[in-house]
Amino acid sequence: MSSPARTFRKLYGSHPLHLLTLIGGFALFGYVVATLGPAQLWNPQTWWQSIAVWFAASIIAHDLVLFPVYALVDRILVVATPRRRTDAERPRVPALNYIRIPLIGAALTLVIFLPGIIEQGAPTFHAATGLTQEPYLGRWLLLTAILFGVSALAYALALIRSSIRSAQTG
Repeated sequence: MSSPARTFRKLYGSHPLHLLTLIGGFALFGYVVATLGPAQLWNPQTWWQSIAVWFAASIIAHDLVLFPVYALVDRILVVATPRRRTDAERPRVPALNYIRIPLIGAALTLVIFLPGIIEQGAPTFHAATGLTQEPYLGRWLLLTAILFGVSALAYALALIRSSIRSAQTG
């Protein structure tokens, strides 16, 4: 006899927590629409500034543009990472995740701070803050360098730890 969780998984196709997460997400969406009201999500004067349009465009941009791009970059990283060789030649610690994590961090911060980096809305930004947007590019580059530096340091420590373990066991 099968358990209720197995039966649910067979019928639904995934774990019960998946369904619970989806229900929670739709409940949150319903709460936002009920709280804001549909009128707040649509701007009839300039339709392209509506939250609903930007939300739909972001879904389309992610699924049709961004996902294939970062899936391709990840595939390139997987192919470029050396395959299993003999045990003496094989790296003890795979470098793939030490490249993926800072790359994802750099890409996400670029997307978040892109308007500041390309100085979009510079007059409005200056009027509101009294500052310029010039430091954004330099700060993003510095943050990216720090992300890759910390990742390289973590990789070096993992290599050292791995070599110490292999020396102790072998």
